[in-house]
Amino acid sequence: MAAVDRIEQHTAFLTTLRRLDGQVAVVTGANSGLGLEAACGLAALGARVILAARSAERNEAALATLLQRVPNAQAETASLDLASLASIEEFAATLDDRFPAIDILVNNAGVMGLPVRRETRDGFEMQFGVNHLGHFALTGRLKPLLEASQRGGTVIAVASLAASDGHIYFDDLQSRHNYTPFRAYRQSKLANLMFGEELARRAKAEGWKLHTRIVHPGWARTQIVLNGPGSSGGNVISWLTETGAKVAFGLFGQTAAGGAEPYLYAAASALAEDGGYYGPTGRGERTGAPGKATVPASAKDKIVAQHLWDVSARLTDVEF
Repeated sequence: MAAVDRIEQHTAFLTTLRRLDGQVAVVTGANSGLGLEAACGLAALGARVILAARSAERNEAALATLLQRVPNAQAETASLDLASLASIEEFAATLDDRFPAIDILVNNAGVMGLPVRRETRDGFEMQFGVNHLGHFALTGRLKPLLEASQRGGTVIAVASLAASDGHIYFDDLQSRHNYTPFRAYRQSKLANLMFGEELARRAKAEGWKLHTRIVHPGWARTQIVLNGPGSSGGNVISWLTETGAKVAFGLFGQTAAGGAEPYLYAAASALAEDGGYYGPTGRGERTGAPGKATVPASAKDKIVAQHLWDVSARLTDVEF
């Protein structure tokens, strides 16, 4: 019965999706996992998809996979390193030269659970720098192109169930004094959620021609989860916790394609709303057809969200 219900829910979800013919969609981290699945889904709906990621070799392999799965798709690769503000600025300038507008931006790329603290080229802690600050800067740089979209550009921020246990450590945003892999990861994903909500509020208040939705993939079986870099650093308890999480994702999670369904819901469903938060609708929001997700208490403080925005703008030197 559960399988039948799942098929019926999936079919109902597909019927809400509109075609995206003629639209240009940028997907960060599109060379594997959730990003690749989202790119394939957007291409199947008719969008011209730009697979943006750092590795040229992996980008080309992903493009070949997409074209095999979606014959005659309009898709191409582009170089983007979210660990470099200079790369982000160059990427945005290149798109500005080539396209009159960008219709959809999926801020998907991310790093997770780095066992040792690392920094981006600009000196930010890697997870906070790539997952949040990189996408904050990218969205700001692409704002003119997004607003040039006929219907107004759609920005999709990608959070995580981990955001519910996150906290924004304004006294140590870069984890210089206290770094643990998943403390930093949870902070970055909470920042993704709060940025998406704050962007939606500011777009409405300022009259920006933007639509913003936030998503999370639930428990998706992707390589970043199942074969990630690990987080224990020699700590047995941390190793057991991490190993248990990977086993749970492997046994009870859903496919990367299932995890990417909330992305497509946010981008193309007639039911998606500005400022809405979407994810799997099964037990614990871990698996299942996409729909409205529960915003954790940790993300509801608007004063914190406003302060995070101001700090992010100062750190990246990007103004909206």
